[in-house]
Amino acid sequence: MSLVKTWYTPEDAGDKYGVKKAVVLEWVEEGLVRCEREKGKVARVNIDDVKLEVETLVRKG
Repeated sequence: MSLVKTWYTPEDAGDKYGVKKAVVLEWVEEGLVRCEREKGKVARVNIDDVKLEVETLVRKG
């Protein structure tokens, strides 16, 4: 069992890595970040996926 929190709200995920919520939601829509939806809206995102996208942004500079 993992002791690390894996799923964050889009707001918290953005805050953790210094990106806007809108960017996180854009990654979800592009299929780059997995999400859990509630009532058709993104409720939580996978933080590992967000981390990978942030690392990609940093590499691109």
